[in-house]
Amino acid sequence: MDRDQFSQWKRNIILFLSSQTVSLIGSSIVQYAITWHLTLTTQSGFVMTLAVIFGFLPTFFISPFAGVWADRYNRKNLIALSDAFIALSTLFLVFLFASGYDSIWVLLVASSVRAFGSGIQMPAVSAIIPQIVSKDKLMRVNGLNGTIQAMVTLISPMISALLLNYFSLAQIFMIDVITAVLAIIIVVFFLRVATPEKEPLGMESRYLDEMKAGFIYIRDHVFIRNLFIYYAFIFIMFVPPAFLSPLQVTRTFGNDVWRLSALEVTFSSGMIVGGAIIAAWSGFKNRMHTIIGSVIVMAVCTLGMGVIPDFWIYMTMMGIIGLVVPMLNAPSMVLMQEKVEDAFLGRVFGVQTMISTITMPLGMLVFGPLADRVPISWLMLFSGCAMLGGSLYALRNSVLIAEGIKEE
Repeated sequence: MDRDQFSQWKRNIILFLSSQTVSLIGSSIVQYAITWHLTLTTQSGFVMTLAVIFGFLPTFFISPFAGVWADRYNRKNLIALSDAFIALSTLFLVFLFASGYDSIWVLLVASSVRAFGSGIQMPAVSAIIPQIVSKDKLMRVNGLNGTIQAMVTLISPMISALLLNYFSLAQIFMIDVITAVLAIIIVVFFLRVATPEKEPLGMESRYLDEMKAGFIYIRDHVFIRNLFIYYAFIFIMFVPPAFLSPLQVTRTFGNDVWRLSALEVTFSSGMIVGGAIIAAWSGFKNRMHTIIGSVIVMAVCTLGMGVIPDFWIYMTMMGIIGLVVPMLNAPSMVLMQEKVEDAFLGRVFGVQTMISTITMPLGMLVFGPLADRVPISWLMLFSGCAMLGGSLYALRNSVLIAEGIKEE
């Protein structure tokens, strides 16, 4: 790579990550504002359940179609259009609130529409990165992106809570409109991405046929199929530490708000550090060893959370889990970007998005009710043992281990 190519690569990735960060900050602040508003005004578990359903299901259902679009159309334009869709829907929400239509159902529908737009964008974002970044830089960029997302996750709820004290919900919604417009300007007018040649699909090609071809591709691609099965299993088993830890802290150590805040900050801080580490280190020579090793650390910490009687040690375990999450996510992303043909990359990431958006809600349907019947510590122990068992099985899976070796 000569100096001009290197400069172009740096320019493109800085522009792309900047656009995504700007867009993500606005979306996160507004989404947290909606969540806090629903929580404070209703204090209803049923409404919060509806908020989760409205926030997850649209992404799940649109993802396979979005994967087809990411393979069929220009991914840069698709990212910009999805940002524009979210911005317009948010702007419409501002007008509704200004007109006095501020019911709970308006907010739930708005969350659903926003999730719909995010579901369109996510496969395109994941699939476009290999068009910008050479293979030897993929781990670094995905690790850096994970760090940025963790930082946004850390600061967004604090900014949102602060803004709610001084501004109306409609005014806060405008933040997302402004940040979306800035992101669109960066992507459309400054980002230069070479569009790879795509196989002509013809007018007679149907979305369902292309979607079916994507599922067949995953079924026949033994490594991706095995990776997705492992991925889905770990996500389901990760539900207790991810969703039930605040409830466990409240029941075991006390219902002080600072404890819950400290737990959230510790986890997010761990993710920031972990993202920086994987970006600099790039993991073991075999990427599957990095992935499985991260899950084993998560499993051990989850087991610890099931037996530890001290809050500070418990919080440390949560911080370590946060630390290794990027070491699970970044290598998984890189492996898919390396192993999947560009013509199917959008559809594969569409299915990956489906898995990530549906497995945890499904797991919560099981573990949530159980948390009211058995001690959460038991669920942590079960979850930790299951993740350990699944990881030991993955280490013996010859397909996963053979395909995990870094490409030179």
